[in-house]
Amino acid sequence: MTAGQRRRCFGLLRSAGDVWACVLEVNAWRRRRRDAPLTGFQELCRELSGSGPGTFGELDSVGARSVLRRFSDAWFAAVKRRRDGDVSARFPRRRRALMPVRWYHGTFGIDERRVRIPMAKGAAPLWVRLAREVPYPVEQVRSVTLLCEGGRLFLDVTAEVPVAVYSPGEGPDPGRRAGVDLGVIHPYAVAGPHGDGLLVSGRAIRAEHRMHLADTKARRRAVSQRAPKPGQRGSRRWRQYRRRARLVEGRHRRRVRQAQHEAARAVVSWAVEQRVGVLHVGDPRGVLDLDAGRRHNLRLRQWQIGRLLQVLTDKATLAGITVHLVNERGTSSTCPACRRRVPKPRGRILSCPHCQYSGHRDLVAAAIIATRTPGGGPTTPTAVVVLPEVVTHRRAGRHLPGAGQSRRDPRRPPRTARGSVGPRRPAPPQRWWGVARPDGEDPQQPPGTR
Repeated sequence: MTAGQRRRCFGLLRSAGDVWACVLEVNAWRRRRRDAPLTGFQELCRELSGSGPGTFGELDSVGARSVLRRFSDAWFAAVKRRRDGDVSARFPRRRRALMPVRWYHGTFGIDERRVRIPMAKGAAPLWVRLAREVPYPVEQVRSVTLLCEGGRLFLDVTAEVPVAVYSPGEGPDPGRRAGVDLGVIHPYAVAGPHGDGLLVSGRAIRAEHRMHLADTKARRRAVSQRAPKPGQRGSRRWRQYRRRARLVEGRHRRRVRQAQHEAARAVVSWAVEQRVGVLHVGDPRGVLDLDAGRRHNLRLRQWQIGRLLQVLTDKATLAGITVHLVNERGTSSTCPACRRRVPKPRGRILSCPHCQYSGHRDLVAAAIIATRTPGGGPTTPTAVVVLPEVVTHRRAGRHLPGAGQSRRDPRRPPRTARGSVGPRRPAPPQRWWGVARPDGEDPQQPPGTR
């Protein structure tokens, strides 16, 4: 886009941030007067209509109402979490400079790779050109959202996509269930109903997180000496560094998000091939309440449990597969043969000291999850656990740096990251070292030296 278009788009995001700040300020005044806060969407819309036209620049009423709806949804979500006993839930009270703006069907226009963004009354129309075409038909698009991520402008498109239709006898069978175990090394481990299993490796995603953390620390150490002091205005070089840091952070998030979508697509494609109609997914969100230190919190934040569940649910629903969340407590530390608790293994192999059973830890957990019912307790039922015998391996994140066909670890140095050293060969024979030379030179010295 041109410089003028970019300036107007950022102006819309700043105006949306002003709407958000106004709502926070009004509720702060009401809180000091001990009045009830304005949280309902209709109440906020009436307050917005009283502000008058042109108060928020070129932002139209539809875009401003989308910000009010976001505030109302966040407020009532915090209320629901508090009623359920989560005292850590916080109400939306933090100001934001840039807020995403959403427009619904009928208020915007799409012409191939051009999108008309609605503006306030009296403002000039704004047409922006997309980097690529919208992957959905125009009649299926329901909303577009303008947002900024890492200093770059994006247009998020929401479309109504129909559920996949299959030929008779080829679609998912509701009588076939499969268990899904979520993890860090393996984002998805699936155990099918007929002894089939699927392992999706996420080692490339973990390496991407660690490499990004190491690079971030190195950049901060390099610029720590010239960083502005608290209260000091930054220089042009510092602003350029901060802009570069935001771009790198946005690129890292996009890479990880793409890898998570690839992992979920592999699971749904495998389930469609196996004609699985119901997926029982273990809900590991109970580990979020554990207080195990900073390393544990960092791993949980990088794991992104909620996003893995959401991506898998969306793709499964689109394919006509039902997803149920079940309790996964004890699935990785229960022997599927003798049903006795075993020490939780540190590696990938679960070994039972009572019956000498040995199997893959994640696949065993997925097979036990498949037997549990939604809403049930943490005990394993007496149903027969079908352990996978034929396992399919998939790898998520082939687009990440250093992830190739071989099992390379991008964290290793470049010399060892090239792969195998090849077959061992005998050392070359000594030509003259330790043997008296006819020319009278010292045999312990390389040629050409004195």
